[in-house]
Amino acid sequence: MTGAYLDHAATTPLRPEARAAVDEVLDAPAGNPSGQHAWARAARRRLDDARDKVADLLEVAPGEVVWTSGGTEADDLAITGVLAALGGRPACPAVEHHAVLGPVARAGGEVLPVDEAGRVDLDALDRLLDDDPTVRLVSVALANNELGTLIDLEAVAAVVRRARPGRARVLLHTDAVAAAPWVDLAGAARSADLLSISGHKLGGLAGSGVLVVRAGTPLQAVLPGGGQERERRGGTPALAAAVALAAAARAAAAARPEAIPRLATWRDRLVAGVLARAGEGVRPTVARDVSTLPGLAHLSVRDVPAEVLLVALDERGVAASPGSSCASGAARPSHVVAAIGVDDPWRRGSLRLSLGWCTTEADVQRAIDVVGAAIAELQRATAGAGR
Repeated sequence: MTGAYLDHAATTPLRPEARAAVDEVLDAPAGNPSGQHAWARAARRRLDDARDKVADLLEVAPGEVVWTSGGTEADDLAITGVLAALGGRPACPAVEHHAVLGPVARAGGEVLPVDEAGRVDLDALDRLLDDDPTVRLVSVALANNELGTLIDLEAVAAVVRRARPGRARVLLHTDAVAAAPWVDLAGAARSADLLSISGHKLGGLAGSGVLVVRAGTPLQAVLPGGGQERERRGGTPALAAAVALAAAARAAAAARPEAIPRLATWRDRLVAGVLARAGEGVRPTVARDVSTLPGLAHLSVRDVPAEVLLVALDERGVAASPGSSCASGAARPSHVVAAIGVDDPWRRGSLRLSLGWCTTEADVQRAIDVVGAAIAELQRATAGAGR
């Protein structure tokens, strides 16, 4: 494919380190890691080595790492599994990914308000936990996958863990899928009881993920199966996917010190270039003084539906998205931009431009040249149709 791929927040290409790890597994003799013979033991060693590498990066014990089929399963297991063990209800902010909102809704949970940047209202959370003893789990993403807003997880944890005499402990889960390529997750793993990541956002394979379950956290398996993953998630582990995730996570961590300032600079240049070319018809969705992921820009476009804009960009060789890929294709506005109070006529024109490990300066320049011009052209057409 030619053009500028600026949808890394949806999925990012396989890193060379991950590809090499997969090839090594595929070239090795087959063996089920749960078996007893020499082939199985060799596969188990590879799986344990991948688990150790992930645990080392997160500064957790290897036994706290649970392999899953991706971020969605990890989120669902965290919420559904804890509530199956403890009872009660969950709570989450209104801007969470549908992988969290879904199980929260199924469990009759509480959805909390957020500010204009998508950060959870800590006072509302505090009042909820004071008033409602049925809330046993709070789930808050470390970074919003659409807006890129980074959350002060320590501040959330302080509210969740504040002493409430006579009340059962409330657990904290964080969806770190969007943050994982760009944030050292060891601190988040210390603040949370459960943490989710996804392989394909790091440069590993789609269909791979991890749920960190800190020691002492009650969890009942949602997929009991054969009792793998210490009875927390049944099913034969996807060995190639696991080693790819571990390799991609290590590569992302090693590249982070150089990548963060470079991508933040390119992101700012991209936003400035689009705004200059599109004029007053586009604006950043989140204020510039808000802490966000380095390679992600979210823009609100006036009077141009996201689906129309994305087709125009695709025709011009720029890949982007309105927000979460799990909701793309829907004609209705994103629940995230609705929750933060983006008003009409800006709400339907959401545009997320996300850079990744293999983004080049030429990609950024192509997007600058294309995106602003496409927005201006579509807005002229809309204005002309309205006359």
